Amino acid sequence: MITSNEVKKMVSDEIAEYTRETGLLTGLIRRAGAKVFRKLENKDINVVLEYCEALLEERNWELGVVAYDWAYRVRKQYTEETFYIFERWLKEYVTGWGDCDDFCTHAFGELLIQYPVLFEKVEQWTKCSEFWVRRGAAVVLILPIRKQKYDFNPFVISDSLMLDSCDLVQKGYGWMLKIYSTVEKDKVIEYLNLNKSKMPRTAFRYALEKLDKEERNLLMGKI
Repeated sequence: MITSNEVKKMVSDEIAEYTRETGLLTGLIRRAGAKVFRKLENKDINVVLEYCEALLEERNWELGVVAYDWAYRVRKQYTEETFYIFERWLKEYVTGWGDCDDFCTHAFGELLIQYPVLFEKVEQWTKCSEFWVRRGAAVVLILPIRKQKYDFNPFVISDSLMLDSCDLVQKGYGWMLKIYSTVEKDKVIEYLNLNKSKMPRTAFRYALEKLDKEERNLLMGKI
């Protein structure tokens, strides 16, 4: 079987080949990672996630992109226990909003679709000291909401994060509310009306973006 060190070298070499003329573009990095993934003899989730961890341990942005992509590629093998691996990655290897969004809107979001009972564990992230984990509590809901495959109340998360002082967390739950408005517009409008006096303007304006002009103006008090 291919060793973790061999995988790291294969991925690094392939990324260098794909991005030699263009620079480190996310799409090309994923394409390079996909090419190496096809070469893996054993695609059992335990083996693949071990490779992913080895890539993440390098704390290198492009290797992280590949790791999160590979984690999504084995989504048909997810179990409820996969949550504990993903949560540990979120807390240990993610260090900014970009990695958070990449991981949470794909692999982690898919896990929540398959096991909505995990929402109760996601709620606990809103109390975490790291901003990207708190942001993740909102962003991880985006894929289930987009696919309309959820049975949780997204407002539970925005309520918990409402007065968060970090603008990246505010933008995160504002983004989630924006996506939710494409599925449950009336509920989101009612929620924004109820909370607009205390919701930070950053979150509020993000949440408005998918509403039509008249609805936005009403909520902003321009009509």
